[in-house]
Amino acid sequence: MNHFNPIARAAAALALITATAACAAQPVPRTQDGAPLPPPSADAPVPPPPAPVAAPREGVPTTVSGVVRRFVINPEGDVDGMLLADNTLVRFPPHLGAQVAATIAPGATVNVNGVAQANGTLRASQIADTTSGRSIVDQPPPGAQRLPKSLAGVGLVKLDAAGRVLRVTSAPRGEPDGVLLMDGTVIKLTPPAAARFTNLLQPGAMVAAQGYGTRNRYGQSLQATAFGTPGNLTVLYGDLAR
Repeated sequence: MNHFNPIARAAAALALITATAACAAQPVPRTQDGAPLPPPSADAPVPPPPAPVAAPREGVPTTVSGVVRRFVINPEGDVDGMLLADNTLVRFPPHLGAQVAATIAPGATVNVNGVAQANGTLRASQIADTTSGRSIVDQPPPGAQRLPKSLAGVGLVKLDAAGRVLRVTSAPRGEPDGVLLMDGTVIKLTPPAAARFTNLLQPGAMVAAQGYGTRNRYGQSLQATAFGTPGNLTVLYGDLAR
């Protein structure tokens, strides 16, 4: 004999009615003209990912913000750029290097105004530390004199470098002129020499070089006299790399 409690039966029926009403209350997806959307198909194509944000065009005034990861130097040892945490390369004239390094430290957040250059590089006209509020503006130093060409190489030492390319650097006209390695080493090439190694001037490529430059507390940078892959260097200037 079934002794099922009538109260329990009524509670179960009420729960079923409540659940059904809740499902019916869900809004039906509709198109803009009010028609119900068809149910999704298992074979429906996956929507494409959003298009990447295009890098600013060359010559366009641009502002970027970011955290300074490290400074970079030229072969003479002058600080002439900084790498931000998102791998943006900010370049500025060497005569500003000492002032920038004295005002801003790695780890600082900066706002940079400048002009976009090739390969996603920004040529800075003003750099501001967002914490201290101090800023550096690109102005020619008063009475600046260039080192005579006969003394341009004084103080450079022979250096070797090897590592993976983080990004390609560019000359003022936009031609590739070297690479920045993942460890911060700068390898400079003349644009004609760089044109011989288009397969290696790519992010992620393993490269090696010999040349003359500087190593200091900010890193190392060399003008390559031989370039290629580890164990397979091509001499660029006759006997200079031997």
